[in-house]
Amino acid sequence: MGNANPLQLSIVSFPEGAYIIVEGKADADCFYIIRSGKVEISKEVEVVQEQGGNILGPGDFFGVVSTMSAHSHIETARAMTEVSLIAVRRNQYHLLIERNTPVAMKIIEAFSRRMRYLDEALASRTYKTSSETSSDHLFYIGEYYLKQNQYNLAYYAYYQYLKLVPQGRDQDKARERMEKIQPYASPVHLDPSEDQFTREYPKDTMVFAESMPGRELYIIQSGRIKISKIINDNEVLLAMLKPGDIFGEMALLENKPRSASAIAFEQAVLLAVNKENFGRMVQSQPQIIARLTTLLSERIWLIYKSLANTLIENPIGRMYDALLNQLEKGRIEIRRGGSHTFDFGPKELMNMVGLPTDTGQMKLREFLRDKKFKVIENKLYCSDISELEKQAKYYRKMERISRARRENKGV
Repeated sequence: MGNANPLQLSIVSFPEGAYIIVEGKADADCFYIIRSGKVEISKEVEVVQEQGGNILGPGDFFGVVSTMSAHSHIETARAMTEVSLIAVRRNQYHLLIERNTPVAMKIIEAFSRRMRYLDEALASRTYKTSSETSSDHLFYIGEYYLKQNQYNLAYYAYYQYLKLVPQGRDQDKARERMEKIQPYASPVHLDPSEDQFTREYPKDTMVFAESMPGRELYIIQSGRIKISKIINDNEVLLAMLKPGDIFGEMALLENKPRSASAIAFEQAVLLAVNKENFGRMVQSQPQIIARLTTLLSERIWLIYKSLANTLIENPIGRMYDALLNQLEKGRIEIRRGGSHTFDFGPKELMNMVGLPTDTGQMKLREFLRDKKFKVIENKLYCSDISELEKQAKYYRKMERISRARRENKGV
């Protein structure tokens, strides 16, 4: 396969019992679409059961997440029967889109469903709660941001609540709150026109709120967008997006409520794409599909890492592990004495690993006794990321040993 023509998708075969990809192997550069036969997918630690099961057949695909995100493999694939596969290299993906758009859309739609399912599993394991999608939740989002004196965000959430649930039980409270904060709030695009494709969002304004219906995805032209959720009366940072990133696609592809909120972290200009325009873009701009596949792959890869993080019992260990995941996600070169400033602070780290405020503050103080870490302008700074990596790998190893002991006792 090393000499495959870059303009030609390869057909490859594997005998029964052969390992096709192996979890943890770096430099994933090829994914597979099954032509015939059956393939079994497994992980060293199955944190959650895969939706749709672990046995794949003709038309199914595997290895896309690691290949398109250019990270190490997150699963092992073994041939259960003799199999015939189409091998697609990362640099050939645009060919697949041009020649077979429905296959590319099938991958994206499957990724969108997988993201929602994994997101639900992560919320359940990390925060001991379920992802809230009821329109009533919009009122509570308004209440949260009101307490934080973030009037733009609170006003936006109350407005959308009244629009979606005009007879809601908290309608009077919502109207009363809006009237009080109106002089201090400057929300934008409360009812955006679908004809207005380019939109500006000042810092600390909301693009959309979790639980709202979604009709558009967005491409960031400039600025940064924060993706977050309100869970257990805490704002949990899920992602910080930059120019070129795409977000909001899950609601567009699945016609389901938004699973998180999008907020302008700094002044941002966005390109809004509705379902009709998206269909046209798929045909005319295959690079959009390639970019969307890559972004979804990166998000799914990080969710798997975050799910594995929930298995580490020691909260300090979870913090080190979460920071190493962020370095791996950003492809930061880890070398002795190398420093790095994360684009979030201690509070976000505490929420990221699911620690409630009371115990979280105590564990944060313990974590910050490590002299490698400082908080500079509310961002975490590490003076030696090679030492951070050592600590994270130590806690991962301790968890594996502890798990093996528990399993042996259970035998």
